[in-house]
Amino acid sequence: MYTIGETAKIVGLSTYTLRYYEQEKIITPSRKTSGERYYNEEHLNWLRFVIRLKATQMPLAQIRKYAELFSEGDHTAAQRLELLQAHQAFIQEQLQRLMEVNSELDYKITNYEQLIANSAIQKNV
Repeated sequence: MYTIGETAKIVGLSTYTLRYYEQEKIITPSRKTSGERYYNEEHLNWLRFVIRLKATQMPLAQIRKYAELFSEGDHTAAQRLELLQAHQAFIQEQLQRLMEVNSELDYKITNYEQLIANSAIQKNV
């Protein structure tokens, strides 16, 4: 069991973000009888997954929808699959765009390297 502070440190989020995710129903921590939040390994794994989804630009609304579907049970598996497949398609489009830009950067960098190398040769002549 981890406190909110320990959990924040472990997963690299602020306690504010953890409380916000709870408010947005993205995560539901367990509570002690005193009302204090605590998190277990399952919570940590879920938060790590949420962080990865956010890193790939999945909107919080979609993450919330996924969390809601998950909490409803196995009968929502098809909906969760569809949501993840749509996000994967988005990621693949992003990767394609990044590869195209990377190719353009390679071209520009090569041209500048040649220009600089030719300028250096001209100065040495």
